[in-house]
Amino acid sequence: MRKAVVVLSGGLDSLCLGAHLGSKYELYGITFSYGQRASQELNSARRVGRTLGLKDHRMIRIDFMKSLYGESNVLTNTKKKLPEKFEYSIVVPIRNAIFVTIASAWAFALNASVVAYGAHTDDTKYSDCRPSFSKKLQEALNQGESDGIALGIRSKIEIWTPYIAGLSKSDLIKAGYKKFGNEIFKTWSCYSNAKIHCGRCESCNNRKTAFEKAGIADRTRYLVPSL
Repeated sequence: MRKAVVVLSGGLDSLCLGAHLGSKYELYGITFSYGQRASQELNSARRVGRTLGLKDHRMIRIDFMKSLYGESNVLTNTKKKLPEKFEYSIVVPIRNAIFVTIASAWAFALNASVVAYGAHTDDTKYSDCRPSFSKKLQEALNQGESDGIALGIRSKIEIWTPYIAGLSKSDLIKAGYKKFGNEIFKTWSCYSNAKIHCGRCESCNNRKTAFEKAGIADRTRYLVPSL
């Protein structure tokens, strides 16, 4: 089978992305510790990796990014309150560019043909999730390894997201639930780092809404269960 490197956060989108690609590719997972306040997602990423049956799973520490980000966002700065709906304070500057670039370096070394991350059509407010960004990054990274590709030493990579395929978060949930059943409720979406999902932050609210749209009863434990 062809190889795909999948950026995994331990969240719902990551598991369901793997469910979508798993029948077509041999999956290699890569997870980043970048100083995020929700370090709980790293434990969840390990579980996601086991569920997906990854060929290899790398946990990469880039915690120095927290000091570089400073007070620019609420996901690495614990002094700021987490918003319940989208605010630009949630955006971690070019986070996906960093993740995908490192994942692509591994993909070139593996001769993988795909690098995937879980951006979907509900991520319209995040510029590094949009297909226009993914395509430009794909072009730049392949250009950076163009000599190796021309010599046949490297495989050209495709940067793929559910957004490019027109898939929403609820579409992903349906695919994940069909393949993995209740395992999808063990993923971690919350921006906080409590023992259970807070149920208040923007990510928890997006999770609740997506399950509702998918027509699947949400069995996730929330501190605040209702929308």
